[in-house]
Amino acid sequence: MNDQLSLENYSPFEVEKKWQEKWESLKAFSPNPDDDGEPFCVVIPPPNVTGSLHMGHAFNTALIDVVVRFQRLLGKNVLCLPGTDHASIAVQTILEKQLKSEGKTSEDIGRDEFLKRAWNWKEQSGGRIVSQLKRIGYSVDWSRERFTLDQKLNEAVIEAFNILYKKNLIYRGEYLVNWCPESQSAVSDLEVEMQEVNGHLWHFKYPLISESGEQLDKYLEVATTRPETLLGDTAVAVNPNDDRYKEFIGVKVKVPFVDREIPIIADSHVDKDFGTGCVKVTPAHDPNDFAIGKRHNLKQINVMNKDGTLNINAGIFQNLDRYEARKKIIKELDNLGLLTKIEDYKHTVPFSDRGKVPIEPLLSTQWFLKMDDISQGCLNEIDSKKPSFIPPRWEKVYKDWLENINDWCISRQLWWGHQIPAWYVLDDSQDSIEQNTPYIVARNEEDALIEANKKFGLNIKLVRDKDVLDTWFSSGLWPFSTLGWPNTNDPDFKKWYPNNVLVTGFDIIFFWVARMTMMGNTFTNNIPFKDVYIHGLVRDENNKKMSKSSGNGIDPILLIDKYGSDALRFALIREVAGAGQDIRLDFDRKKDTSSTVEASRNFANKLWNATKFVLINKTSNNNYSLNESDENALELCDKWILSKLNQVNIKVAVLLKEYKLGESAKLLYEFAWNDFCDWYVEFAKQRFNNKETKNRQISEKVLIKVLNDILVMIHPFMPHITEELWHVLQLKPDNALLSLQKWPIHENKFVDNKLDNSFQQLFEIIRLIRNLRAELGLKPSEKGPVYLISDNDELIDFLKTLVDDIQTLTKSSEVFIFKTNAVDKKEFAKSFSGIISDLEVYLPFQDFVNIDALKERLTKDLKKVTIELENLNKRLSNKNFVDKAPKDIVDECRFKLNEGSAQKERITKKLELLN
Repeated sequence: MNDQLSLENYSPFEVEKKWQEKWESLKAFSPNPDDDGEPFCVVIPPPNVTGSLHMGHAFNTALIDVVVRFQRLLGKNVLCLPGTDHASIAVQTILEKQLKSEGKTSEDIGRDEFLKRAWNWKEQSGGRIVSQLKRIGYSVDWSRERFTLDQKLNEAVIEAFNILYKKNLIYRGEYLVNWCPESQSAVSDLEVEMQEVNGHLWHFKYPLISESGEQLDKYLEVATTRPETLLGDTAVAVNPNDDRYKEFIGVKVKVPFVDREIPIIADSHVDKDFGTGCVKVTPAHDPNDFAIGKRHNLKQINVMNKDGTLNINAGIFQNLDRYEARKKIIKELDNLGLLTKIEDYKHTVPFSDRGKVPIEPLLSTQWFLKMDDISQGCLNEIDSKKPSFIPPRWEKVYKDWLENINDWCISRQLWWGHQIPAWYVLDDSQDSIEQNTPYIVARNEEDALIEANKKFGLNIKLVRDKDVLDTWFSSGLWPFSTLGWPNTNDPDFKKWYPNNVLVTGFDIIFFWVARMTMMGNTFTNNIPFKDVYIHGLVRDENNKKMSKSSGNGIDPILLIDKYGSDALRFALIREVAGAGQDIRLDFDRKKDTSSTVEASRNFANKLWNATKFVLINKTSNNNYSLNESDENALELCDKWILSKLNQVNIKVAVLLKEYKLGESAKLLYEFAWNDFCDWYVEFAKQRFNNKETKNRQISEKVLIKVLNDILVMIHPFMPHITEELWHVLQLKPDNALLSLQKWPIHENKFVDNKLDNSFQQLFEIIRLIRNLRAELGLKPSEKGPVYLISDNDELIDFLKTLVDDIQTLTKSSEVFIFKTNAVDKKEFAKSFSGIISDLEVYLPFQDFVNIDALKERLTKDLKKVTIELENLNKRLSNKNFVDKAPKDIVDECRFKLNEGSAQKERITKKLELLN
């Protein structure tokens, strides 16, 4: 393929497949902890094994890979460690659905068989997402790939649990938790999504009871959004300062259907102005009521089963689904004359993020991790910028959460996950585990039995806790468990911990980032990463957040198949306007095309064709480095491109070190496409096509030098095509990899800002001449003279040096350069003209342009632009449009109006000149 590059078109599929296989077979990204080089480590956010790559994964992958490939080019000993997460609730839900389709439940097949299915499913799904990550060109060490349920990571989880328990940071107790009836497991506060729903506020009456127990004719009215929980009420609360109800405090009322007498209590938590000012108190089913219950020593009555049906405490409503029970209770209250009013009421309801159903606050025995002490340890490090957030605004979000943290319910009623290392101690005659059953926390059952025998004697048996740990518990250990912890002498841990940077989305600062910092600080006395780079979301073509529920996701594999992964990577990163900003990805759903990614594919083609040009014009394979003699013989355009190259080199390096990835991608694009391909290659063509050109080999050397450095600098963004082109340019064997080269040396001696400014002015002049030729309707073969007039001696000398290039690049017959006093401008009366700073440009047309045809074309252009201006003026004079249309559309209309007006003025002047 290398020898045929000049003849072949660019095929992303072939190039990318070739180098992905080559990198892996050569173990290009498998570092040795004993090797030299400053360590640099990133452990990737492990995608769940539950599915396929989505655009958020692709974006995160592209960002991380730019960072690590750049650091590798700086000569650092880089480890980028991959892995996947077991995703307890998500996987369990998928498998439960599969079993349901077979007419079975998890209980039918038992824990062992269920886990066997889960591991089989993991091998299939996990393998799919890994192969998709490889297609993006991720430069990770696949030989170190981890899975959160690997044996070593499981051992780390068990060790962590034991350490926390011994520090009295883990406890077991009956508390109100967020319960998901769909997955039948507790979920953390962070896994609860608040959704606004159109519901109702039901008002009903509680009959007052006399001291002798007789029902009075008086009532207290309460309002609730969850009437099914009244069956578990143990009090009615009023505000102690509410004059309406002071006389009733201490009196009792009767709960309908269950005939339970409950007290009326005073609690300042009650809002006098909400509803009737009377609040039903259900300590077992509401977090606020739970707190009231604790303050007033109220009984906790659970009326709910774990599947969302009502239990034995619900009396006649037992076994009904919670929403079916709600309907029946409302109907019965109405029949009893106790329902007084139903209001439409919009309110927020907590939904399980995984189960997608409203969660139920439920009294349950769970395992909890105390958070105050471990969060305070991280708060103490914030002022020292440990970690340092990019952009800095996310530090406040992180800090606020640490300051307002609750104890973490870490147990889940699932089978897929890290089983809690706790064993209940039962007498030989006991079969069931009660609230007060003693337990032993240990690393394994053998240790637990030894400990239990010491405490409780020999006539016992052990039963392990069935629950597993919250997925985020093991994820919190990810930055160091993957490096060998708790073995702190592991070479990987010693070399690469703490990690250098975490690259992740803002939506998991609470879920994951804070938990990693707390776990890392607790177990290693180190915040686990120095920097946290927070990126935004990839939004769709309408600037909307992509989601499964909206059905507006864009499949990254589809775009990779169409344009190549280099194009997708570069497109995503180039769209980043600043760290943490969301990006918008253009996508045509009818054609499955993206103009944004296509533009990056075109950029790849540009690099490919530029390399073909260089290869075609190479006259030998000798040493192409510039020596002192070459430097003294450089022409102006050589000096200019070397100046630009070295400025871009230092700017891109600084931007990348500051995680300004989008800005660096844009800078490289502009330099490679505009400065190198559009300008310098064109200058080189003139020299290669001219047999009288001196020092041709210097031009070749400069071309190769600049192209080589471009390929190295663009490599982190577009690794496959740059690896391929670098090999054919440098004639390197396949086992010598661009990925492992050094960043180009910055040579300040070439930097010449004054020369840069002169060339920028030259390009403006050439563009103006080309525009004037286009306005005259000249074809490339139709050549005419150009006159450049200025009193700037320095500019005149500069332009005279490059007069042959100007003539060729503007398709002119001749280029004349004069000072103002050397010409009579009346000679240019019949010329199209323009001004660039202190230089005037004239293109005479009288002798070689068809005046009538030109007038006819300009008249048509004038008519067209006049119609466009009339339409724009109509829209902008419409107050309804200006007030109601999106601001960007109105601004675009105003911009087009200004542009069109200027264009009309130019055409009018030219027609006046022609007439």
